[in-house]
Amino acid sequence: MRPPRVGLSLFWRTFFLLSLLLIGSIVAWLQTFRALEFEPRAVQTAQQIASLVNLSRAALVHSDSIARVSLIKTLADQEGVRILPREPNDRFASFSPGELDSRVMDELLTRLGPGTIVAASVNKEPGLWVGFHIDADRYWMLLDRARITSVGGRTWLIWLITAAGLSLAGAALIARLINRPLKQLSFAASRVRDGDFDASRLDEKAVTSEIREVNIGFNRMAQQLAKIEQDRAVMLAGISHDLRTPLARLRLETEMSVADPDAREHMAADIDQLDAIIDKFLDYARPEHAELKPVLLNDVIEACLYAVQDHTDMKINLDIAKGLYVMADEVELARVISNLLENARRYGKTPETGMAVVDISAKTRNEWVLLKVRDHGMGVAPEALPNLIKPFFRGDAARTAATGAGLGLAIVDKTVQRMGGIFALANTASGGLAAHIKLQRARLPTPEPEAETRAEATF
Repeated sequence: MRPPRVGLSLFWRTFFLLSLLLIGSIVAWLQTFRALEFEPRAVQTAQQIASLVNLSRAALVHSDSIARVSLIKTLADQEGVRILPREPNDRFASFSPGELDSRVMDELLTRLGPGTIVAASVNKEPGLWVGFHIDADRYWMLLDRARITSVGGRTWLIWLITAAGLSLAGAALIARLINRPLKQLSFAASRVRDGDFDASRLDEKAVTSEIREVNIGFNRMAQQLAKIEQDRAVMLAGISHDLRTPLARLRLETEMSVADPDAREHMAADIDQLDAIIDKFLDYARPEHAELKPVLLNDVIEACLYAVQDHTDMKINLDIAKGLYVMADEVELARVISNLLENARRYGKTPETGMAVVDISAKTRNEWVLLKVRDHGMGVAPEALPNLIKPFFRGDAARTAATGAGLGLAIVDKTVQRMGGIFALANTASGGLAAHIKLQRARLPTPEPEAETRAEATF
């Protein structure tokens, strides 16, 4: 089995690509800087220090004792360079790794010759100490460490981190600006998919020409779809009116002209069936959007049960907690439950008793309410389950007594999706078909005083 692919939004994909580009550019720039600036600067620093030592040594060699004292004092006062005699018992400490660049150290030793000492402190006095000798005499030259301008170290690390942070922030801003039109287009497409054409209008004055053309094309498409949807609604209303008028006349003529009561009853039943089929078509093609609001599930189910209380071939067991609210359209939810009850009454009867026993239960799970409507009939073949919510499909049991249009469960599925829920069908282990509805739970500030009660109703 192939592992599931990890979803990555376009924003993060663009951000990561820009980040890789920026980090690669910083690394390449750093290597170029090290090659063109760091190496020459280290050599130049070592040359300056070596030249200062050689010039001081030459001046001391060619001066007498009186002039030498004056020279040493002048160097200390004007140049900040102290020359001290090196005693055998002097204790010095070398530079730690990273404190003085190895390239500077190597260049100093090369230019000053063997026996040169470069120390970080002498007798616990810090500084840049360079030990040299004039004939048999040995000296220390104390320089200020500021003469060594370190290219690396903490300063450059802070600079690199700051530059990288600013670059990544700029990359995030650029990715956001690039992906904003696509995010708006995705949102507008989702609104069009849900049938909300008014909320899907995009900006037709965008600065970018390509985005502007896409927005204009999308708006024109949404307008055409809205017009088609409106024409469809008008056409369906006209068809309903044109069909129901002759059906009403047929029913009136049947009642008046057909003498045989049995034949008159069958003809009236056929006319009622045609009228019900028209209602199913209109329900399935309904273009309106569901206005979701907190709905008390108990009230909706009780209203649906009241409508089927006269059916003697149906028994309903109710198991729903009191005060259970869902986010739904009350009329649409009642239509869903009524369709499921009618479907269970027609096709979910127990073979032994010829009665449809229907269990209705509901429970909460996190932010959802799980509603289950189950019959105890013969169920449906597993291969036919996915097709039951397709328009005009009827199972084997339904074909033998095809009195509907095959739209009942398709209407239920479409309506539940319109209310932001999920609808699914499954055979139960003990027999029968179960319809599962998952709706958003509505939170109310004042809950019902009774937490949970159980009731059983038989009709």
